[in-house]
Amino acid sequence: MTTTVPVLLNEPPADSESRAPRRKRRRWELTAVGVLLAAVFLIPYGVMLLGSLKSRAEILRIPPTYLPEQWHPDNYSTMWNTPETPLSFNMVSTIVISTAATLLVLLVAIPAAYYTARRRFPGRVAFLGLVLITQMLQPTVLVTGLIREFFTLGINDTWLAMILVNSAFNLSFAVWILHSFFASVPVEIEEAAQLDGLSRWQILTRVSLPLVWPGIVTATIFTVVACWNEFAASLVILTTPENQPLSVALTKFIGQYDTAWQYVFAISTVGIVPVVILFAVIEKRLVAGLTAGSVK
Repeated sequence: MTTTVPVLLNEPPADSESRAPRRKRRRWELTAVGVLLAAVFLIPYGVMLLGSLKSRAEILRIPPTYLPEQWHPDNYSTMWNTPETPLSFNMVSTIVISTAATLLVLLVAIPAAYYTARRRFPGRVAFLGLVLITQMLQPTVLVTGLIREFFTLGINDTWLAMILVNSAFNLSFAVWILHSFFASVPVEIEEAAQLDGLSRWQILTRVSLPLVWPGIVTATIFTVVACWNEFAASLVILTTPENQPLSVALTKFIGQYDTAWQYVFAISTVGIVPVVILFAVIEKRLVAGLTAGSVK
């Protein structure tokens, strides 16, 4: 007499049932860690935002209050009318210098990175190493020589001087990041385009640039943020209050014996808004471009 043992089809293994709660618990742990890290980075910005809506007396009160007892949104309107120079001039100066310097960096870095990625010329390694060494220098180290040079050229205390300074000290990173992206593009793609009759300039603009778009976005973000936050060189080179960027104009509210903290917080909040908007606009394109490049 034989006994048949029923066999259940499609029965999940026992270990898979035990792994499901483990994966769920790990997902919750990672989410909790992410929320904790986000809170650590965002809490200072929250304190700054709430401080910009308080009065100076309430900011200096001991013990401090976390939420304003009396809200002062008028801080954002009164801060623009400073005794020396309206803050709007400084905002325009920041926008002009950052935009022009970024465009100049991209205009020079794109052909330079493309040439170094496609040509094996003598001294290529030394050139790339020299470009990397310039990244180690800061404008404040060379400020004496820069001021003398700008006085000789007659452009001291002008937007053009700061545009050149910001472009020079951000160009090296842009060349390096774009060089790596251009080098990752297969040469066969450009050779096929050359056989179709495209010139070298057409290959660069129509074939290579769309493929290195994530690199261009990265270089753009890095340059804009660096130019927007630049302080030391602007403080020394730009002496006219109307020409100074927002980062330098912030010092108007910081005195030797008194500081208008409500305006300092308000200007700092306004200063980070354009950068946040830039990241929000470009973030999707950057991630989409990196993802598309990973599966080609």
